[in-house]
Amino acid sequence: MSRESILHRVRTALGRSAGDPPAAPPPVRIRVPESDREARIASMMARVEALAGQACRTADPRAAVAGMIAGKTAVASNAEFLAACGITDLPCVRSGLTDRDELRAACASADFGITSADYVLADTGTLVMLSSPQEARLISLLPPAHIAVVPAERILSGLDELFSLVPDPAAVSSSLVLITGPSRTADIEQILVRGVHGPGRIAVVIAG
Repeated sequence: MSRESILHRVRTALGRSAGDPPAAPPPVRIRVPESDREARIASMMARVEALAGQACRTADPRAAVAGMIAGKTAVASNAEFLAACGITDLPCVRSGLTDRDELRAACASADFGITSADYVLADTGTLVMLSSPQEARLISLLPPAHIAVVPAERILSGLDELFSLVPDPAAVSSSLVLITGPSRTADIEQILVRGVHGPGRIAVVIAG
């Protein structure tokens, strides 16, 4: 069967003729389910823990992070929320780094990377990270463990709500990273290995 015959059948099935312009795309369908804050927090924490992550909710995120790092070394992002919580002032936590080479060296030797997150998705436990001078990607990707400290009001229901708030991520950031649980792969003989392409441990601290 010739190419034109095949295309003719496709056009006929679509009710079109040769030379007709393509139809307009259907409208974007975004559905944001209704759920209260407490339900979102509970869902998010359950999803993080189901993926071998750690999740906690606290009114004192500084104390929670201090307990997690327990005197080990950490690099914290320049997020204003971390400074407001007093996390960047903790002993053994380096922050305020702006030089790329210095930041890379610090992340390569640190036990923990500490960031905030722009949003968290309740239905999957996913951290949404928009790259910026305040939130360098290296901090969440290079150290063997990642701690994200997020205010409760940043927890969204899921991707639909995210893209209703940020319909064009490329307009506000050079990259949008979605982090769902610790890094893992099963490419080699289908054996699950964590920490190959990023942190092997993730903890999410919900403030509020």
